[in-house]
Amino acid sequence: MRKREHGLLPNAASLLLCGLLAGLVVAAAAFPAVAMSGLAAKAGADTFENLPTDLSVLPSPQISYIYASDGKTLLAMMYDENRRDVKIDDVAQVMQDAIVAAEDNRFYEHHGVDPKGVARAFVANQNAGGQTEQGASTLTMQYVRQAISYSAQTPQEVVDATDKTPTRKLKEMKYAIDLEKKLSKKDILERYLNIAAFGHGAYGIYAASHVYFDKDPKDLTLPEAALVAGLVKAPGTNDPATATGLPAALDRQKYVLKQMVSMKYIDQAAADAAAKEKLTIVGKRTPEGCESIQRPELGAGFYCDYLRRWWIDQKVFGEDQYQRANRLRAGGYTVVTSLDVQTQAAAFKYAQDQPYVDKYQQVRMGQSNALMLAAVQPGTGRVTALATNRVFSNDESQNGPNTNPDKKGQKGNYPRTTVPIITGDTDIPGYQAGSAFKMFTAVAALEAGYPLAYTIQTEKQYVSNFPIEAKSPAACNGPHYCPKNSGGQSGPYNMWTGFGSSINTFFVPLEERVGVDHVVDVAKRMGIQFNASLDAQHAANPKTWGAFTLGVSATTPLQLSNAYATLAADGLYCEPTPILEVKDINGKKVDGLDPKCKQNIDPEVARAAVDMARCPVGDQSATGKCAGATAGYARNFVKRPIAGKTGTTDSEKSATFTVMTKQLAVSAFLTDPDWPETNKDMKHPPVNYAALGTLRDGLEGQPVVNFTPPTKDKSQGKLVDIPSVKCLSVDQARSKIKSAGFTVSVSSQQVASQCPPGTVDRTDPAGSTVKNSTVQLIVSKGPGAQAPPYQGGNGNGHGNGNGNGRPNGVAPFGNGTDPNNCPIPWIC
Repeated sequence: MRKREHGLLPNAASLLLCGLLAGLVVAAAAFPAVAMSGLAAKAGADTFENLPTDLSVLPSPQISYIYASDGKTLLAMMYDENRRDVKIDDVAQVMQDAIVAAEDNRFYEHHGVDPKGVARAFVANQNAGGQTEQGASTLTMQYVRQAISYSAQTPQEVVDATDKTPTRKLKEMKYAIDLEKKLSKKDILERYLNIAAFGHGAYGIYAASHVYFDKDPKDLTLPEAALVAGLVKAPGTNDPATATGLPAALDRQKYVLKQMVSMKYIDQAAADAAAKEKLTIVGKRTPEGCESIQRPELGAGFYCDYLRRWWIDQKVFGEDQYQRANRLRAGGYTVVTSLDVQTQAAAFKYAQDQPYVDKYQQVRMGQSNALMLAAVQPGTGRVTALATNRVFSNDESQNGPNTNPDKKGQKGNYPRTTVPIITGDTDIPGYQAGSAFKMFTAVAALEAGYPLAYTIQTEKQYVSNFPIEAKSPAACNGPHYCPKNSGGQSGPYNMWTGFGSSINTFFVPLEERVGVDHVVDVAKRMGIQFNASLDAQHAANPKTWGAFTLGVSATTPLQLSNAYATLAADGLYCEPTPILEVKDINGKKVDGLDPKCKQNIDPEVARAAVDMARCPVGDQSATGKCAGATAGYARNFVKRPIAGKTGTTDSEKSATFTVMTKQLAVSAFLTDPDWPETNKDMKHPPVNYAALGTLRDGLEGQPVVNFTPPTKDKSQGKLVDIPSVKCLSVDQARSKIKSAGFTVSVSSQQVASQCPPGTVDRTDPAGSTVKNSTVQLIVSKGPGAQAPPYQGGNGNGHGNGNGNGRPNGVAPFGNGTDPNNCPIPWIC
């Protein structure tokens, strides 16, 4: 720090002079048109004495920096003003000298107000006769003025801070004098350098150094420092990054160098050499916001937007969403997100292209279709990747037409959009996920005491007791919901084989037995939110929502990946979060942002569900019970233990694949976000390989972790024999079954049987079942009678086909792909 030099007047004399001359000199110096009367001078002196001295300074707006989980990879910058405060020791000495030479060459001599400068301005303004107006503000007074402006909290305070009045000038003087009593010259210089505007969107010396020369302030050279110091006088006019501003900036640079010579900071030779040096002006405005992502090859714009949306919901950052958003853009936070560069890079790569698809089958996505991926870390809820085949941008000028026939004439969201299609919001509730929802029925059954070995004698079509519009293609026997298996499968299935082959006529009756309300409750506890209004209505009263297990409720890739991550974490549900750590402008960690987790599913139930979910992906359960797989190639592709589930909605309007290990859960969706009810088929290869590739590449280099096997109780269970009631009357059978400790229901369907009409042919389930569970009586129509014809929709080869469960006559189960016409048999 430079040694403070004292001028001819000591400190007390300076203060006295300022007090006596304030009313006269300040007005004359700054406002030459004001008449100088003795009365005005006296009033000014009195006012000066009564002015406050304590300057309340709020922090000036600062850039918030957003990093990946490594704390090094910069993703984005958020700011209202491009500013980042630095310590004075991190500013080159030539820059410190240059700003003093440019703005206040008596900075080290005065005590906040420079009497000589005031007198000089007074004489100059008087001699100019009002043609010019020379100010007398010291560097300290300039800082005070800007600090008052930034600290204004009402519109009137903003006006008062910038209004050209003698009162404002007097306040600046009084505050400046007081400030110099409390702070060193070095501290004041630091504050000034950090608050001053340097043009081209740069506020403060850190931003100016990077905007103009792409370097830190400590690395500025003499010619660079002199140029930057000259900008604060007229940052708009002297902008060296513009053709018109560069000559003015260079003229101002010469003036600064001349002043530095006169103050003996440099010699004339150094000044001449600096003036001759040709500078390379970068002139690059600092990118701001999620549209100006720093690593475009990661496609992290949608992740950045998810962070922003998450941030404004966190009460720790302010009282309301407006205040929270403002703090993100002005608070100078250092935000370390949970985005994993390796996983994000993989997700973005597979969202754009599917190299493994072309290796086997030429199945490509249409441009309007979105392949959306979300990856979550089990046990923390930390979101490690979000990617899609879109560019996060508001520039939709080149977008194609919207594919939704209800939005004819509007632009779609390909290839650029800012719509949160991966994570959803109130306007984007999500998309149907198909048979991935069968997981919630399985968990509910395991919670109710049904083991994985629990067997149901399935049929090609199941006549349920769930009501549906009689005209629906999914109805039979009147208003009964009657799902079918697309491949014509029937026979005994347990949870391992039923989930592996995605048997609709296993999971709908299982859902009946445990209760849809229990199944929906499980989905809620695992993070499914029911944001669509009709879904919310069904979820509030779900007892008749028979199609729920087939995935008719809208969800998002983020919700579904986190739901499966809950199971991978042994039932520990964690709210999704994009944060590892946040530090404020002072480097202090912001508390209250740790993962919010709760044991929502019993660990043994979760382990059993994961064991079952190893079947669809070509892995094997702990006891070797898997048979059937809708994505049997997955295990060999990833080459580590995995579990998961494919899902396809009615007529293949969407395709999903969710896959998990103990370390990572990934969910991929393929659909048209413009028109989720699209009539185009979505094929599984792109979405399956995108999820698998993201999982495999994201975990590369990490150890292989095995799943924990389920207990024998959850695996094999403790089943109770069901007494035989063959050919008994319904009343007799009911009494006998009740006496054995079961609840009894009677099927509305009657079947051809050798038993007399009206008697019981069999029970469902047969043989044995869970204690205290429901046993259904199947009534005989008598020998030779014909069973009702099969009606309703088909599945799609995964057993996933379904409608939307709407109460207006649209089937909750509709026509899917004919397996004989499936273009990719090994996928379908």
